[in-house]
Amino acid sequence: MKKVKIDELHRDHQPDAIRQRLQQAPKSQNISDAVLGGIDGCVTTFAVVSGAVGAGFPAGVALVLGFANLIADGFSMAISNYESNKAQQEYADSVRQMEELHIDTVPDGEREEIRQIFRQKGFDGDILEEIVATLTDDKTLWVDTMLTEEHGIHRTVANPWCSAGVTFAAFVVIGTIPLLPFLSTSLFMSQQFVISAGLAGVMFFLIGALKSMVFGQPAFLSGLRTLLTGGTAAGLAYLTGYILREMAGVAGI
Repeated sequence: MKKVKIDELHRDHQPDAIRQRLQQAPKSQNISDAVLGGIDGCVTTFAVVSGAVGAGFPAGVALVLGFANLIADGFSMAISNYESNKAQQEYADSVRQMEELHIDTVPDGEREEIRQIFRQKGFDGDILEEIVATLTDDKTLWVDTMLTEEHGIHRTVANPWCSAGVTFAAFVVIGTIPLLPFLSTSLFMSQQFVISAGLAGVMFFLIGALKSMVFGQPAFLSGLRTLLTGGTAAGLAYLTGYILREMAGVAGI
């Protein structure tokens, strides 16, 4: 959890501050989209590079395969993220319409659902009936409560286009980093690969560290976990390329 100053914490919990905060619409965050796109972009391109180097392909082949996979996989991931968020949005809308229909058709049954939901939370007697009466007096509030309490659907729904855009941008930007050394014709293949591996490692670590700093978690451990995950993927790709080279003799293209 992020550390905050005590005086700032008290100031944010004054009645006026609380009222203003609660009146604002919940904000969606795209940090997870950026982290997902960045890690996968770096893993994808460096895994392709590792596989190409392991197979003994020349730098030009590694570069072409890397950029081809970068654009294709980045677009595919962005579309997948868009469709996922769009499906969640459509599901929430369909459940909302269903609850509105139920309230219009069987209002007493829907009131009983509210009553039982809050009875399970420990309310009873006159207080429980007052809660039921207050919530069911406003249809929008009634529906919102049913969505959250009965279906587990929260008010904050990510914008599908924004999520897709952030994912694609992070994928391409971070995924390009491991490919940069292969643009230099003055370096040997082994030098290009070592520099690429170093850059990929830095990217993996920074993504994990920055993510943890946003949420107030230990930066070093999070960065190390991400580095190990990406390094493992790249190692497997290199090993696969090397084994295929030895078994099928595909090197020398």
